[in-house]
Formats: sequence, C-alpha cells, structure tokens
Amino acid sequence: MAASPEFRTAFDRARRLREAGRLQEAETAYRELAAAGEERPAVLEALADMYLENGLARPALETLSALTREAPDNLYYHSRLAWTLDAVGRTETAIEYFERLIEAQPDAADLHFNVALLYRKLKRYEDAVAAYRQALEKEIDRPQEVWSNLGVLSADRRRPQEARSHYEEALSIDPGYVPALFNLAGLEEEAGDREAAMALYERILELDPRHWESLARIAYATRAGNADDPVFARLHRGLESATDDAEGREALLFALGKLQDDIGDYERAFESYREGNEIARRQSPPYDRNAAENAAGSLIATFDADWLRRVETDREETPVFICGMFRSGSSLIEQILAGHSAVTGGSELDLLPWLVQRQFAPYPDRLASASREDVDRAAGEYLGRLEELFPGAGLVTDKRPDNFLYLHLVRAMFPGARIVYTHRAPRDVCVSIYFQRLGANLGYATDPADIAHYYGQHERLIRHWQGLFGENIHTVDYDALVADPEPVVREVVAFLGLDWDPAILDFTDTEHHVKTASVWQVREGLHAGSSGRWRHYERYLGPALEMLDGPDER
Repeated sequence: MAASPEFRTAFDRARRLREAGRLQEAETAYRELAAAGEERPAVLEALADMYLENGLARPALETLSALTREAPDNLYYHSRLAWTLDAVGRTETAIEYFERLIEAQPDAADLHFNVALLYRKLKRYEDAVAAYRQALEKEIDRPQEVWSNLGVLSADRRRPQEARSHYEEALSIDPGYVPALFNLAGLEEEAGDREAAMALYERILELDPRHWESLARIAYATRAGNADDPVFARLHRGLESATDDAEGREALLFALGKLQDDIGDYERAFESYREGNEIARRQSPPYDRNAAENAAGSLIATFDADWLRRVETDREETPVFICGMFRSGSSLIEQILAGHSAVTGGSELDLLPWLVQRQFAPYPDRLASASREDVDRAAGEYLGRLEELFPGAGLVTDKRPDNFLYLHLVRAMFPGARIVYTHRAPRDVCVSIYFQRLGANLGYATDPADIAHYYGQHERLIRHWQGLFGENIHTVDYDALVADPEPVVREVVAFLGLDWDPAILDFTDTEHHVKTASVWQVREGLHAGSSGRWRHYERYLGPALEMLDGPDER
C-alpha cells in the first residue's frame, strides 16, 4: 500500500530538519511518525541513519535493534545492526550476532560472506576461510568476489602462491574482474616481477580506462629517462580526465611527482607533490601539534622504569622488531636481512597495533594499569600469531616503522627482544614522507612543517626508550648503510646473534615478498642517491628546515 499524502509530507519535513542540522526537532518528528505506525521500517531506518551520521552510537544501535524486530526477515537490517556493532568496536558481538543469524538461516550465503569479513578483522583466519567456503557452497552471487577475498586472506597469511591460485580462480569465473586483477598485480609487485605487474595494470586500464590507481602503479614501476617518455603524457591526460575524482587525482599527482623527481625536474616535482598533498589533507584528520606533544609526553611520563619492573615477563624468546620513522630505511634493512639463511622477512606486520587495540584498549590507560599476567598473555598471543603466519620459520623480522610507539610493550613482553631502529637524516625523511602517499590516517604527512614537528615527537620517544632499555635497541644509520653497507650490516647481524652470511649483501634477488610502499626502491640495490635529497627542494621547504636544523643537517 502506498504511503498516505500526510505521511509523505511529515516524512519530508523530518528529512529537511535533519539536513538543516536541527537534530532534536528531526528526532522528535521521526519518533512521532514511528509511533503512528505508517511505514514504520522506513522511518526507523531514516532515524538510524541520522544517529549514525552524527556519531550517536547508542541510539543508533537501539533503533536498528527495533528495526530488526519490526522486519525480522530482512537480512539487510540485521546486517546493518551487526556492522554498526563492529563500527563501535564491538566486533566480537557483531560476529556472535551473525552466527545466530546463520543458525536460523544457514543457507543465506551473504551471512557467511559478511561474518568472514569480521573473522578476518580479528585474525581468525581459519574461521574466515571456512565462512567463505560456505558462501561458495551456498552459491553466493558473484563468487569471483569470494575467491578474490580468499586471495587477500592468503596474502594476509603470507601465502603468496595460495593467494595467486585464488585470484586466478576468480578470474576463471570472470576474466575482467578488476579487483582480482589488481590484487594479482600487487602480488607480482611484491615478488619483484615488474613485467608481469605492468601487464596486469595495462589489462585493467583496457577494461577501465579511468582506473587511475593502475596508471599510477605503472608510473611507479617505470624507469623514465626524460620527459618524452610516454608515461608522462598518459599521466597528464589522466589528470585532465579526473577533474571530478579527488582520490584519482591524488594518485596521479604523486606518481607524476615521482617521475619528475627521477628526471631532475625538481620544481615541477614539488608542485605535483604539493597539489597531491593538498588533496590528501582534505581527506585526512587534521594534525594537532598540541595533541601529539601531549601524547608523547604522556607515554614518557607513564611508561618508566618502575612500570617496566612491575610488568616485565621472564620470557626468554628474542623476537626481532624493525622500526623507525616512515621512509627511514626500515624496508631496506629488512630486505637485506631476509637474504640471510636464518632470517624470514615478515614485512609489514600489524601484530603490535592489533594486540594493543585488542587487549589494552583504551590505550594507553589500560596498559599503564596492566599486570604482569596481562603482558605475558599478550606475549603468548603475539608468538602464536607469528607462528601461524610463519610456521617453523625461526627468526622472523617484524618490520613496521611506527612500532616505535609500542617499544615499551615489546620490552615488557620480551626482555631479550632485539629492536633494530633505523635512522635517516631528518631533512631527507621529511622530504621522502611528503613525497609518499601514506594513507588518510597520518594527518602530519601532508605538510613539511607538520612532518618536522612529528619527527621531533618521535625523537623524544626514541630517546626515552633508549634511556630505559638501550641494550635492546641497535640503531642503523641509513646514510652509512648505503655508503658502505658491509660494516653496518655486520653490526646488525652480530646484534641479532647470527653468524655472518656473505650472501646477505646480494639481496636484490631474494624471494622475500616486499609488502611496502617502497616495493621497487628496495630491489634496486644499494646507492647513495637519496642521501641529501632534501637539497633539491631546500627553497620549497620553508619553516620545516628550521624545525629540523641540527649539526648533521647543514
């Protein structure tokens, strides 16, 4: 039955109040309509949308719960409730909700697919695989999406050959399925097969000429000798076409800046990076310098020698962590170490941040009050996850630059942990970060002065950790490494307690999959071309240089 004219008028009035930001009046209008009973599910859904748009989690959950009671057979409403539970940090509750739905409707393929996504989030990998398999068995629409997701799951688990086979299965169902093609191209990049990756990106562009991320990846993999290289014209045409696509323009501008830097056109390169960063800044949380200073100060004040003595375990394991500022050489040193016969490169692991979120939220307050048993439990979980990813691997490097934020937890979990800290000339770090798309969650990365400020807070923390447990930390100087690698690498190998392996310096052909933004740079061999790179851009950096001034920078 069609809605009455009176309902449509009242519903439209509530919508206009909501759009005008008059939330209390809109809420009253929606609730009056819901009480009247006409088109009640549509009213409740609009009310839930309003709550979610304004970050009102509790009333949103209450309204979505009422909506599922109103329409108990509507899987869309149930799924929205589960995803909202996940969005407010109640992922385990969301999983339980999906599992109850599956018990009631075991043949609903979409439910199996949705719960698989949440299993992956909690690193319940076997459960996620089983759920995806169930979705396939129940003959889900678009099975190619499931196979592609299985490939991503295998890549998460550091099983590249298995991931490849899943992507290929997706493509056997739909040869033009772009997500599988793009994921497979990324896998080829990680393996160092430039030609195969480029061919796949070109295939994507044949199917979707506006897939700007693929064009950007082609540019990153291109060794352009001069501005006449055809890739420049392709990027410029892309920018002309992507006027209404902010994310696409950002990708193309960073790629163009990279190529302009390669050929020494530094003025145009900086302009491309500046414009790309302006787009990125609009999509990133603003960087709050006071908040950053307070956060660093709180960590320093809270996690001191007394805290460490109170919570440190008596574990004898000595896992290896590689960290430092982004773009400071952490990927390079891991790639070198992965050439050692006793070392497995773990690449970009997220185990520490995941553990903190899972076991010590709200952080840092929960960790500050943690017991030795809490920390030991976290250590066991860490080792279990590492073994799951790299069964029987022995020494695995956990390389994640921003793990410097959690070194106090590392030392508490593993008193014998070996931490390799990479240091690079601050001005070069500043330029390199500004020239790299690092994601929307790093608000400081889009402005040189903010990068310089964040660098200062990072240094405060590192000095504090070195004062607390400096015996666990070995510093690798990037510039010394690229200038004369063997003595630097010998020191790292000795610090890790390993015998010298001459093959370690021939690292460009290693089979280690490089899961990092610098995927091509680390395979190009050692050279000092990036040391002092900031000098090409000195006149553009403004106050950032003054903030980074030091005796080694002049």
